[in-house]
Amino acid sequence: MKRFEWVQASTTDDALGQSTRTCAELMDSNKKTSGASVVKAGGIDLLDLLKEGILSTQRVVNIRSIDDLHHISFDKKGCVIGPLLTLAEIAEHADIRKKFTALADAAEHIATPNIRNAATVGGNLLQRPRCWYFRSEEFNCLKKGGKDCPANVGENKYHAIFDNEKCSIVHPSTAAVALVALGASIELTSRKGKREVKLEEFFISPSEDVVKENRLAEGELITAITIPDNGWKSAHIKLGEKDSFDWSIGDCAVALDMEGSTCKKAVIVLGAAAPVPYRATAAENFLKGKSIDEKTAREAGKLAVQNAKPLSQNEYKVTMLEVAAMRALLKAAQS
Repeated sequence: MKRFEWVQASTTDDALGQSTRTCAELMDSNKKTSGASVVKAGGIDLLDLLKEGILSTQRVVNIRSIDDLHHISFDKKGCVIGPLLTLAEIAEHADIRKKFTALADAAEHIATPNIRNAATVGGNLLQRPRCWYFRSEEFNCLKKGGKDCPANVGENKYHAIFDNEKCSIVHPSTAAVALVALGASIELTSRKGKREVKLEEFFISPSEDVVKENRLAEGELITAITIPDNGWKSAHIKLGEKDSFDWSIGDCAVALDMEGSTCKKAVIVLGAAAPVPYRATAAENFLKGKSIDEKTAREAGKLAVQNAKPLSQNEYKVTMLEVAAMRALLKAAQS
């Protein structure tokens, strides 16, 4: 790992004054500058990127001690979460679990307890892909300026089954799956001001920009996450090879607007399935006006994966995500 300068930011303005760049921008050699800085919150992914030698920076700006970014509040409209709230704090918060069950469920099953106590929700949303070709210095894949995606013809057991024609990464954030299902928005702040973006629109597919995964611009920070409180039922199901600490190989978050036993509207989001959290719109449309029982949940699960295009080694994900969607629907409807 190369040497870098360490800067302790005490306020949001202090952090914004450091001319920070995103990790994706720093990896683009055409955008490197002598004053380039990158933000550290929990530092879980950032330190991995630095140690693995696929990211280099002149300055790390630590924002972990900024009180204004570590908060949670509720009102009639919903909940506002600071990006420095840890995954453990989210999982253990009684009101989040009551009102936004899918988010509490998702946070509770990310990584290990020690990581959940350090990792922040903002960092979880911004972490970079875990694809082993991207993470290895030995492969110059598309995301690092190369000419092709090695995973498409190589080892692709854990890769995407949707939108995988150009680059077959899966989005690494489990929290994002739940937050997209819950209709969350994020506040992005720079020295020029603030802007609000729907989280679903924040993430970028490789077909739009193969280098970046989100719309965070140079000099911007996530300063708040807003979740509307519409009284919907929700749930999250994570499936992995191990019961704890393992990365998700298929997960699903569901949010349901119910009138008695009838579904007025459903949002179904699949994780570890595509380069961005994947909306299963055909399944959502199917559920409108129906009671959610095992039969309708099973049919919705099939519709959720009907457009899947598995690679050579990950066809198992089609069945896995179908089952995850069915289970999440039943869990939410029965809550």
